[in-house]
Amino acid sequence: MFKGLPAIVLTGPVEESSGRKAVQLWLSLFFLVLIVVGLGVDSVQFRDAWFDGRQMANVLFVAYFMLMFYAMGRKLQRLMFVMTFLSYLGELLCSEALGMYDYKGNAIPLYVPFGHAMVYATGLILSQTPAVQNNKRYLKQVFAVIFVALFAGAFVFAADVFTLVFAMLFFWVLRRKKWDSKYYCIALCAVLVEFAGTGYGCWSWKPVLLGFLPAANPPLGAVFIYAGGDVILEKILFLWDKRKRSNKLTL
Repeated sequence: MFKGLPAIVLTGPVEESSGRKAVQLWLSLFFLVLIVVGLGVDSVQFRDAWFDGRQMANVLFVAYFMLMFYAMGRKLQRLMFVMTFLSYLGELLCSEALGMYDYKGNAIPLYVPFGHAMVYATGLILSQTPAVQNNKRYLKQVFAVIFVALFAGAFVFAADVFTLVFAMLFFWVLRRKKWDSKYYCIALCAVLVEFAGTGYGCWSWKPVLLGFLPAANPPLGAVFIYAGGDVILEKILFLWDKRKRSNKLTL
């Protein structure tokens, strides 16, 4: 049913040598493990049993970001660079200005913007593997069913109205992007991050968001923030490329 599962090299827009592609993929897969381990170090449970591991988690995630950044090609490096700053602005908006969630210690951890960039890069790399590319039509249906079930479950069992509303926005973005599997892969990584982070007590979402939308902790509709962030990222990179071309013509 699934074609290309044994292959580990990437295909598509992430253009690199086969050796570097393999390194990128393994780094991305191990990042999924690091999410669980690194957030566990910053957890309330770790703090209560040992000590506050926030600084240790910062070192782990920032060091791994530097390793991933070094292993990526120029295009992905640029994506990760811009996404890091874009994510920090998003944190200031969602956490500080809108008060949608609080971090342990009431301060945005240093590792968070770097983590968002790695989530984005990991989802992008996974979406370009032969296992995904060779089965896009089938996987799009599977992913759609999975996310409809997740969103519906959050609404039915947790009265998560925020997720219901933002799920519609998530699917609206996907429709505009022709149901690109990239968004599903990024969203799955984001779901892992949210369940690990809230489960460990690294952060917690407010029971009512934006002043009137009841929400679970975590609200799965938050995956729309990643999809919306990608749209903004694409616009920034388009303007960046346009300016570079304009400068070359001027010279």
